[in-house]
Formats: sequence, structure tokens, C-alpha cells
Amino acid sequence: MSLARDCIFCRIIRGELPSTKVYEDDKVVVFLDIYPINTGHALVVPKVHAEKLEDLPEEYLERLLVVTAKVAPAIVKAVKAEAYNVVINNGRAAGQEIMHVHAHIIPRMTGDGCNIMGCRRFKPSREELERVGEEIRKVLKGEK
Repeated sequence: MSLARDCIFCRIIRGELPSTKVYEDDKVVVFLDIYPINTGHALVVPKVHAEKLEDLPEEYLERLLVVTAKVAPAIVKAVKAEAYNVVINNGRAAGQEIMHVHAHIIPRMTGDGCNIMGCRRFKPSREELERVGEEIRKVLKGEK
């Protein structure tokens, strides 16, 4: 896997576009979002082009999580937030706008007006949970 020519994140990684980097190593870069939800909102971006989480090589996937866990508390402390959300929008229907897998670190404050879990929720029956669980297990085993 390599970097894509026209991907905005790949262009940032190559240094062709400006960004405010807060962390960088050989596998990932973290930079501030130019349209933040809250001050300090950052993006953790693997240095290899993969559109979705499941396309990312394991060593980059591991580094994505390790660096997110390291950088998020630093952001919270720096911007005097109370907490943070980590969000990965995986696919267009999930809200992914840049088709290069990345994690959002969103600093949170009580009353900030952001409702990450604002989607409608429902209460399925125990039978429905078991049915869906069985379907997922079949896919994981390669039976489907």
C-alpha cells in the first residue's frame, strides 16, 4: 500500500498541503481539524492510503489506536476539556467525507452542544439480539 495521488490526507502526509501537526511518527500523523467540532479537535491519520478501517494493515491499525490513546489526553489537558470522544466514520453512509481512514479526537466540555450519540436508539428483543449475533458469528467464521 502507498499514498494516493489526489487524496487530501495523502497530500498532507507528503507535505504538499499545510496542516497543524501535533504528533508524527513513521506510521501515523495527528493534525488539527480545519473545521473542528470543538477547539483541539484532531485527526489521527495513517501514513498509508486505505479507505476503510478493515483495509488498513494491522501494524497501522495498532499504531492508530496507540497514538490516539496517547494524544487524546494531551489534547484534553492542553485545551482544558473535561473528556473526549474518539470517532471513526467508516464509509460514506457513516459520515466519512475523506476516503482515507482516520480517527477524530474530539475534546468535550459539559454543555458544549455536541451530541455524538444523537442517533435514534431502539430496544430490540432478546431473540432479535441473538438472531443478529448468530448472523455476525457466521460471517466471522466465513460461513456466509
